[in-house]
Amino acid sequence: VQLQACGGGSVQVGGSLRLSCAASGGTFSRYTLGWFRQAPGKEREFVAAISRFGGSTYYADSVKGRFTISRDNVKNTVTLQMNSLNAEETAVYYCAADRYGRVWPRLYEYDYWGQGTQVTVSS
Repeated sequence: VQLQACGGGSVQVGGSLRLSCAASGGTFSRYTLGWFRQAPGKEREFVAAISRFGGSTYYADSVKGRFTISRDNVKNTVTLQMNSLNAEETAVYYCAADRYGRVWPRLYEYDYWGQGTQVTVSS
């Protein structure tokens, strides 16, 4: 399975961005999908996850109410809508897939990772 993330860029504090991740290979609907981020000098951290058919979602406390994860099992894509961004959310954002469809896998349990897309939030 290959994951390709896109949609990153630069935005001002309070702005919005929409990240997308397209998958190729494998059976997309089998996977739990997640978004993670890694800021310079910091460890990679969980942002959001979505279950196999989109019926359940899970968010880090820091993004609840501002970020929305969704998926399209026909187009094999997962999307992260990010609103009210703050400067501390500047990071490289990664999409990931857990081939066992767990609810909810830990970071190290994700099997496939995209290459990351840079999000820069400036004041």
